Amino acid sequence: MADTLAGLERQELRIFQKLLKLVPSLEECLASPETNEEEVMDIADLIQEGASSSRTDDTKSIKGTIIDWLSPLVPSLTRNIKSTRGFNHPQTGFLLCPTGMDWADPEVGRQLRDKELQIPGNHWPLVVYKNETYDPEEPWKGLFRGGLLVMGFKHVFTSPSSVDQEPKATWSGNAKIHGMTSVMPASIAYVATQVQFALTSSSAFCRTNKETDSETFYMLALELFEDPEEQEEVQELLTWWNSKIFPSFSNPAKPIIVNSTYSRIKQRHVAKKALAAASRPDTHA
Repeated sequence: MADTLAGLERQELRIFQKLLKLVPSLEECLASPETNEEEVMDIADLIQEGASSSRTDDTKSIKGTIIDWLSPLVPSLTRNIKSTRGFNHPQTGFLLCPTGMDWADPEVGRQLRDKELQIPGNHWPLVVYKNETYDPEEPWKGLFRGGLLVMGFKHVFTSPSSVDQEPKATWSGNAKIHGMTSVMPASIAYVATQVQFALTSSSAFCRTNKETDSETFYMLALELFEDPEEQEEVQELLTWWNSKIFPSFSNPAKPIIVNSTYSRIKQRHVAKKALAAASRPDTHA
């Protein structure tokens, strides 16, 4: 079935399949002959309402907190005011500047501030790169490894208090509530979109946001993560993220310590069995 669908439809199908795994009873409910079309629409509305509510909460929360992460800022920015962010501020403007443009060029900065240049969603900002460093010859190098993205992920999926802490084997917060034990590509795209929006001067998160074209940015990030030809780089990226967020998951192959307590107990058991076998009389003699 998936082979006959268009790109967006395949993506929506994968999302639906993941949703069924998250809510095991949903498939049974939808497939039940007692569930009519109106009830299906009600279920869809509830899911959409929940997603929208969570997104709004995350947007509001990161809006103020990201100023703390960026401090000190010169000139300073206010946590609850966005109009002075984006390309109106030297530091947020630098972070939002597309990789193909030079923020140090005053004319580029002016054109971005005056909205003479509109940034399409396929021109990604420096903030998604580790240390805000982009190599045009190696575009995967550091991609989606930006420090603000890691802080944003911890803030949303583990807990706000975990942002400045080293990763632990287990976390509380949303990750624990939803049984999240590893970083998913969609969650990286989601956090990157939230962080990008928090840096902008836009007051409302909406599809028509022209400052950064958030919807296209998010969809293209998902498309990249699902591209069969990019899976080697994607798996390396996920390994990196899991080491930052879920270190116990990212190192499943643990080294065997020969002199550990457990290994000594097992060795003693083997030795006792060997001794007992050796002390038994040889019945074949």
